[in-house]
Amino acid sequence: MSSAQAKIFDNTRRISSFAVASVVVLSLVLGSFIDNSSITWQVVIALVALAVGIPHGALDHLVTLPRSSFSRMAIFILVYIAIAAIAVWAILTWNVIGFIGVVIMSALHFGIGDAAFITEGDRASNSNQLTSIAQLLYALSAGSLPVIIPLTNERSTSALSAVNKDLVNWHGGLDSELMAAVLFITTLATLVLAFSKRWRDIADLLILSALALLTPPLVAFAAYFGMWHAMRHTARLTLNLKSSQKFISENRPARAFRQAVIPGLPALVGTFIVSLLIGIQTPGKLSDEYLWLSLVVVWALTVPHMMVTAKLDKAALR
Repeated sequence: MSSAQAKIFDNTRRISSFAVASVVVLSLVLGSFIDNSSITWQVVIALVALAVGIPHGALDHLVTLPRSSFSRMAIFILVYIAIAAIAVWAILTWNVIGFIGVVIMSALHFGIGDAAFITEGDRASNSNQLTSIAQLLYALSAGSLPVIIPLTNERSTSALSAVNKDLVNWHGGLDSELMAAVLFITTLATLVLAFSKRWRDIADLLILSALALLTPPLVAFAAYFGMWHAMRHTARLTLNLKSSQKFISENRPARAFRQAVIPGLPALVGTFIVSLLIGIQTPGKLSDEYLWLSLVVVWALTVPHMMVTAKLDKAALR
């Protein structure tokens, strides 16, 4: 691959790592000065991070049907929206079961996507790639750290109560066991990566561990989603978007990356409009419901998004 493609992956990895590490530091600073009972600052950071991440899934139709007719594209979009709408209904109807499904899907999607990002980055720079066992352990660790750990630590109760009180005991009392399992897998992954001298990959796991263990749950999930997963997924999209490849061939990596961002911005506006419309129909103050509804919409969009990206992930990890 070209040096421009390799630069996109290198810069994205560096920026996403720095962004998440900065959130960890900011969270520690704010947490030491602000009363622990106040989560306003957490909600603000979470909403900003979610806003950054929402557009990354809005180009699924361009990747899946790059040269399709209008009718096929319209059908794809309608089916995509229908699946997301069904997911919204399911989560709102069966809060706990739907949430557990979201947790499992998110951990798998995030972990596999991150492992695919690293593999495609290695391929772009002609570097040695992860072994199959290293890919598996890294994917399990990178996906479960920002999802499972924040939802099983002692601070998860207040965070989940702010989102939806029905979710507080989602783990059925197995919080300690789930946390221990994730930390064990992460330790095992670190040892395997160290054996292969994959120090940069270990650094990623350390940053994710710090995010999961040192920041409040809302901040941890949102920061990972918007500043890590979304950025890295966007870099991967440049491999499949014709508009991005045009600028890569001209050795203009920054412009190529923007081509994978700009078309997704309307999705950001649309997501929050949908959340507002749902909120208007919901009893109580909108401010109390808005974060929950926004998260539900984001989680619901993960369902068709994961189905679409599975093909890309399989090709990347072959």
